[in-house]
Amino acid sequence: MKRSLKIGGAALVVLVLLAGCRQAGDPGPSGSNYTSSDGTMTEFPPDSRGEPIEFAGVAETGVTVTSDQYRGNVLVVNFWYATCPPCRLEAPWLEEMNQKYSPDGVQFLGVNIRDGADTALAFAESFGVTYPSVVDTDGQVALAFSGIASPAAVPTTVVFDRDGRPAARIVGLIGVTTLESMIENVLAETASVE
Repeated sequence: MKRSLKIGGAALVVLVLLAGCRQAGDPGPSGSNYTSSDGTMTEFPPDSRGEPIEFAGVAETGVTVTSDQYRGNVLVVNFWYATCPPCRLEAPWLEEMNQKYSPDGVQFLGVNIRDGADTALAFAESFGVTYPSVVDTDGQVALAFSGIASPAAVPTTVVFDRDGRPAARIVGLIGVTTLESMIENVLAETASVE
């Protein structure tokens, strides 16, 4: 009996990690704002990426962050919050990718959708995260990402091309090799000439 309970408990933990985190009060699968958090990867061909996404917010350090600061570089944006189990699991992987691709001009940015600056800073220190995170408790940055990233599906990771257009997205826990492939694909593209 005890063994069955342990196995059942372990299975529940795995399901939570694979499913991603929905905020309390968010609609479930039948709700119109729900997005699956199952690790689904989507790539957007260059000719269908549309206009660059414009955003601005304040990082946990108090510094203003804008989309313009990242133009000309590949940008990886990760939506997260501190008590989300998959967010905690993938934080070291994201930092590893940050360190690996920084010399290639790839930049990383977190968007914390729930926590205040103190919690975001404590999380970064605890998990060794060196890139900034926008504190987006008012949802203004998330609003700029409408149709690309949903606050109902956290974590979500979006890779932007050098022009600031979304090139690829993972909804749910990242797969490290998948994220590497997405970054490599965007790095291989030439920046568009205006």
